[in-house]
Amino acid sequence: MSGKRPHQTPPTAVVASAAYGNASETRKRGVVAWALWDWGSAAFNAVVTTFVFSTFLASRAFVDPDVVAAGGADDASAESVRALEVALANNAAVISWALMIAGILIAVLAPVFGQRSDGSGKRKLWLGINTGMVVLAIAAMVFVEGAPQFLILGATLLAVGNIFFEFAGVNYNAMLVQVSTKENMGRVSGFGWGMGYVGGIVLLILLLVLFIQSFGTEGQTGLLGLTTENGWNIRLAVLASAIWFGAFAIPVLVRVPEIPRSDRGERPGFFASYRILGQTIARLWRNSRQVLMFLLASAVFRDGLAGVFTFGAIIAAQVFGFNASEVLYFAVAANVVAGISTIAAGALDDRFGPKAVIMVSLTCLVLGAFAVLFVGTAKIGFWIVGLILCAFVGPVQSASRSLLARITPEGREGEIFGLYATSGRAVSFLAPGLFGAFVALSGDTRLGIIGLVIVLGAGLLLMIPVKTKQAVIE
Repeated sequence: MSGKRPHQTPPTAVVASAAYGNASETRKRGVVAWALWDWGSAAFNAVVTTFVFSTFLASRAFVDPDVVAAGGADDASAESVRALEVALANNAAVISWALMIAGILIAVLAPVFGQRSDGSGKRKLWLGINTGMVVLAIAAMVFVEGAPQFLILGATLLAVGNIFFEFAGVNYNAMLVQVSTKENMGRVSGFGWGMGYVGGIVLLILLLVLFIQSFGTEGQTGLLGLTTENGWNIRLAVLASAIWFGAFAIPVLVRVPEIPRSDRGERPGFFASYRILGQTIARLWRNSRQVLMFLLASAVFRDGLAGVFTFGAIIAAQVFGFNASEVLYFAVAANVVAGISTIAAGALDDRFGPKAVIMVSLTCLVLGAFAVLFVGTAKIGFWIVGLILCAFVGPVQSASRSLLARITPEGREGEIFGLYATSGRAVSFLAPGLFGAFVALSGDTRLGIIGLVIVLGAGLLLMIPVKTKQAVIE
């Protein structure tokens, strides 16, 4: 195009070729388009669930003004300060319950939706529909004003976004086999996760500069000079993130070929799909029990990872006193560390196997999360421990996707990745539930980290006996 000779290779294909070796020319071109969805997904992963919107929901803006006034006064009594802390902890618990309900719905529906996309020739269609629903949920967050009566709306939109993001992820993850080979699957998966972190860096910097950072004008933030009243600057930042995700989701829908439709006879009805799902699980139990063992182990530790993402920023704000700008400074640094470590771990995945990457990373995550209890309230303590945690979260996620793609029979990716989403959500009450329980019982947000340590440790133990070999579904 535009002056290029026919034999010249586009720059994106050069990058893909250098990184992924033996992939076919079609797959080389598709890698970047596929990975751009991960890049765009930072709008949900980094902005909504981790550093901006969830932190906004957990802020004083959603506590009764009388409690805020008492707790923030210079001469406030210990009782009033304690009342504010309890109110903030209760709001964090509300968010965790909403995510638990979302997890239950995902657990029930994800594998059937994934199964029904296999062989349908409509994997990209369902990726587009579910991504569109996530974008709409993010955009609707602009209506969540910073006031107590909007907490339920905000938590509901957060839950709805999680539901459709997981549904989209089923189809997106299943497409990994369409853009990679067995020889480079770890690097491709790591490249996608790494792109997600790099996208998070770029997006967070843009939001910080344009919407959130204070430049000295009281009551206004960002280069756009937005008012902070009722969280208007935060709400517009989230709306911009919805546009970001929608834009970067387009390439995968255009450049990656759709899976061909396969003739499996008459397609079953929705409820009949559950019977077929049960038969698949039974065959896996007989012939490829290691797949079910991995699904169980990953269900537990991935829920712990989700808890680290969701509640880490809340701990930063409530325990360590990070303001909105400081949370985003940390977010940018965290994404730099996570992006580098995840891309590097992709090469280790291809060389040593995904299980080795998962085991080492989970061990470091357990130790790092436990250390949060002992770093006091100094912000530098959270910076150090938090960045250590971020170095290992991405490699676990990338290697888990790679491991499952390697052992999944051809043509059953949607169904197995649907089980992957369901297994994760089948126990998704663990991290939010244990976090909320420790917070509610103690009235101290920091102690919620104990719940996350328990979940991550359990996942590590369950991963020990897992063997990685090709699954058989006869």
